[in-house]
Amino acid sequence: MYKIKNLIKQFVKPLLFLIGLTMFGLGMIGVVVPGLPTTPFMILAAACFVKTSDRFYKLVINNKIFGKTVLDYRSGKGMPFRVKIIAWVMMWCFGLYAVFSGIPESLLYIRILVFILLIIGTIFIYRVPTKVMNEE
Repeated sequence: MYKIKNLIKQFVKPLLFLIGLTMFGLGMIGVVVPGLPTTPFMILAAACFVKTSDRFYKLVINNKIFGKTVLDYRSGKGMPFRVKIIAWVMMWCFGLYAVFSGIPESLLYIRILVFILLIIGTIFIYRVPTKVMNEE
């Protein structure tokens, strides 16, 4: 049993690290590309790095742009209401653009999938606690 757990650990840790690097890369692209979110990717990267690389975890949480937001989310403080509204507006603007203009009509199943993901994302953001602004 110990060998199986050790084998799983040897496989999972590098996989989590690679997923963390991918999320970090997507988040960094999101800093400069409008419509591609940064913070959700960085939250996922931090979740992967907390188990695999202290150095990369600190790189994410000490960042001037998104570090505090990642820490607030990970500690359970949630998101400020203003950030939730911005996330919803951006998500729905770009999502609806993709559904009605960006995705070809022949790919109806992709359009439906994107719309379903918009609904799931909306519900997810709604369920994240709203951070009280005077709370530090």
